[in-house]
Amino acid sequence: MSFPRFNLERFENSSGDERKKQSDELDKICSETGFLVIEGHGVSQRAIKDQWNIVSKFFSSPLEVKREVKVPYSGYPYGWIGPDQEALAASKGEVTPPDLKESFNGGPLNIPNNIKDNAAYEFCYQPTLWPKIEGFREIWERYYAEMERLAKRIMAAFAEALGLENSYFDRFINNPISALRALHYPETNDFIIDKQQRAGAHTDYGSLTILLPQAGTSGLQIKKKNTWVDVPALEDCFVINIGDLMELWTAKRWISTLHRVVAKPNQPARKSLAYFHQPDWEATIKPISNSSSEAVVSGPYLMEKFKSTNL
Repeated sequence: MSFPRFNLERFENSSGDERKKQSDELDKICSETGFLVIEGHGVSQRAIKDQWNIVSKFFSSPLEVKREVKVPYSGYPYGWIGPDQEALAASKGEVTPPDLKESFNGGPLNIPNNIKDNAAYEFCYQPTLWPKIEGFREIWERYYAEMERLAKRIMAAFAEALGLENSYFDRFINNPISALRALHYPETNDFIIDKQQRAGAHTDYGSLTILLPQAGTSGLQIKKKNTWVDVPALEDCFVINIGDLMELWTAKRWISTLHRVVAKPNQPARKSLAYFHQPDWEATIKPISNSSSEAVVSGPYLMEKFKSTNL
């Protein structure tokens, strides 16, 4: 398949019939594929370059540096999660060997003080454990802020694609509980355990994911008509995908597509940056077209999903 692409800046600068045409195209992509490559994103190239550099420095650090920021217990959301600690396919009820990866994870930059559910502070607003690498926190938080701004622009475009006012989703994302994850997939040897992947087949949990794969690498695949299709890793482009909550919001008009990072013998190492956009902790998500249907509360739903994948 020819992988769908969408130029966000061109859309934002368009009007009239041309804007409607692009909006309809975005609706079609989200309905048929649930994945797309975003061009014209406007994210600072300096922020991207610095983030890659600092993340690479962390993953190449000695083990004792990583262990200083290891998550203190299974289910703690932020810090270093080492190899053999996650199996993402478990979120779909499939038992597999641990995923062949390690990750560093960071949470929201701002903590609201008016959430009634204390579980929010015990989970999503736990402190990020910062490594002792000069400039790491500053660079990480600058990139996170860029992703937060980009996610808001994409959500506005999504609203228009659904025939809504572009501000429709704003009230659900005043304090999003989004997470940023840096992933390192070490090189593989000549033997892979049966059913083991770099990231097991899963769907993402929230509204959308903004992925920056290492340009020119391969491994990310989506399932399309019972066939696994490669997702391109293009220079200066992000990959966007719909999450489970957006599928719910749209009453399955849009699809949260099953995807994985495939493991094969003798693969080179690979890195990626994934920003998981998640509505406010207390946001009630239900189909836009049917206000009487069953609802999901964003925060508790995310917490349950996340903890199911930790070994």
